[in-house]
Amino acid sequence: MRRLIVIAGIVLLASSCKPSPTGTSGPAGGKPAAPKVDVVELSAADAAERMAAGSLSSHDLTQAYLDRIAKIDKDGPSLNSVIELNPDALKEADALDAERKAGKTRGALHGLPILLKDNIDAVGMANSAGSLAMADNRPKQDAFVVARLRAAGAVILGKTNLSEWANFRSTRSTSGWSSRGGQTKNPYALDRNPCGSSSGTGTAIAASLAAFGVGTETDGSIICPASVAALVGLKPTVGLVSRNGIIPISISQDTAGPMTRTVADAALLLNAMAGVDENDPFGHPATGNIPSDYRAFLKPDALKGKRFGVVRQTMGFHPAVDAMMESSIAALKAAGAEVIDVKIPTYGEWDKPEYEVLLYEFKDGLNAYLKRSGSPQVSLEALIAWNKAHSDETMPIFAQEIFEQAQAKGPTSDAAYLKARDDARRLAGKEGLLATLDGQHLDALIAPSMSPAWPTDHVLGDHFVGAGYGMAAVAGTPSISVPSGNVQGLPIGLTFMGRPYSEPELLGFAFAFEQKTKARKAPEYKPSL
Repeated sequence: MRRLIVIAGIVLLASSCKPSPTGTSGPAGGKPAAPKVDVVELSAADAAERMAAGSLSSHDLTQAYLDRIAKIDKDGPSLNSVIELNPDALKEADALDAERKAGKTRGALHGLPILLKDNIDAVGMANSAGSLAMADNRPKQDAFVVARLRAAGAVILGKTNLSEWANFRSTRSTSGWSSRGGQTKNPYALDRNPCGSSSGTGTAIAASLAAFGVGTETDGSIICPASVAALVGLKPTVGLVSRNGIIPISISQDTAGPMTRTVADAALLLNAMAGVDENDPFGHPATGNIPSDYRAFLKPDALKGKRFGVVRQTMGFHPAVDAMMESSIAALKAAGAEVIDVKIPTYGEWDKPEYEVLLYEFKDGLNAYLKRSGSPQVSLEALIAWNKAHSDETMPIFAQEIFEQAQAKGPTSDAAYLKARDDARRLAGKEGLLATLDGQHLDALIAPSMSPAWPTDHVLGDHFVGAGYGMAAVAGTPSISVPSGNVQGLPIGLTFMGRPYSEPELLGFAFAFEQKTKARKAPEYKPSL
């Protein structure tokens, strides 16, 4: 009953934004019905051009996305990717249309609807991390990155479901499930998993439920759902995008990033997201490292003369993924790149210290967020107690052993934490990714983003078999996943990993690869393979 109430509430919101039965877009006798807008696979860049030309309004585009959410997210295949809609979305769109009519445009995102992962503060909606315990956490101000999006003209369409607590509650969790939002489906095969923790953003953007979306990542939470949904997912250098106003796991590794259907849209969105926040401990180094327009680096010949290293230590977990890597290498070479095999001397040695770091930083960062936000839950300890008291609702398929492990940790002044933090970053970064890039004179490393999506399983949890993104996540350096093919209709991606603040180059590589391979296919919403 609880989940039905949550879903019914969202359907009600969606229905309230639909045209009335009289065929008008407002009250009976109001302005005529808006022209039908086909948003399926419509790129954000193309929508922006149409609005600039006067052939499309933000109101009509926003209404089209609201209608599509009602049609396939809450009905039809019932993707269950959107956890809450912004009740003021159409009002925001109308205001932006009025500004454009008056000759004012805020920026390249003017009038474009966007979906945010439900761990990002946005005024007018809850920020819950998918947890029923946080359903009444209603931010009083936007996250730094949301304020930037609004300033650039974006319409905040709503919030997307996620793996509860960004997949940091239990070692036996199921990606894409939360106690507040239920289970999100993979649009390519509805019984397959959307990966996570940015599950709802991945599914929603793959299904054309918004112009583009924002995910967050600590280790794989943008790259993985982007890969299994045939999206472009960009994990920026830590600090390039502010974390203020985002429910944290790790100050060392957390970041928000674009999730889009094209590389050009990722560059467009990053233009608005990237910005120096002096109140973010990792924000200041971004000064001087943000170009005026990331789109300037999107050139079809960006791969020519470049040198890439294949991290074969990330391969071998699935023969079809290995075959995809070989075809991707061939495509890179055909585009004029040189590709060599490399071996990371510290490969995997960062795993144990990374987990220790995350436990310490989660407790410290979450307690600070809860205090700042005035949340009804005041601490991690209180959340653990709330979950125990409401276990039938919050823990029907997995427990909270990660919460309990984190709560047992001391302060971040502990010598054990400081050693683990330094070891993790050194092993993955200075002695791992960066040592390999510099030692082999490489422009980037490449690896498979992820396996094909596994069947969703609430008994055994996730069936994770392998991925190539972890090193960049722990190093705090950027990575980007771009569609590279499919296995029996299930998408897989290729990840490029680079030096700090190499987003311009990585976007260029991904764009040239995208144009060379044209690997993305739209989802067909098959019940099963």
